[in-house]
Amino acid sequence: MRIRKFPSSLPVEEIQLITKASDALAHPLRVEIFRYIFTKNRALEHVCNKDLVEEFGYSQSTISQHMRKLLVSGLVEVRNKETYAYYFVNLGVLAKYLDGVKKLSVPL
Repeated sequence: MRIRKFPSSLPVEEIQLITKASDALAHPLRVEIFRYIFTKNRALEHVCNKDLVEEFGYSQSTISQHMRKLLVSGLVEVRNKETYAYYFVNLGVLAKYLDGVKKLSVPL
């Protein structure tokens, strides 16, 4: 995506991160999936696609489409262990996103 040059105190990379993460969280189901993964990670539990299908009652393909959006945004990452793929919230990207969103309220 090409961004026009507007006077801004935010670097282009930070703006792109905000837009990607906001787009990923723009669907109510993705917000709920993200919260579920975050909660399970805090409890030191692994989350795989099967867990998400069972928890939310959607088909595997629907869950996979929503997970793809969260993965592309960087908010969630996948780690492969044996034959399973487990999802984890990327706390670094989440912190950068929240910091960038806070900066949006600062006047130019």
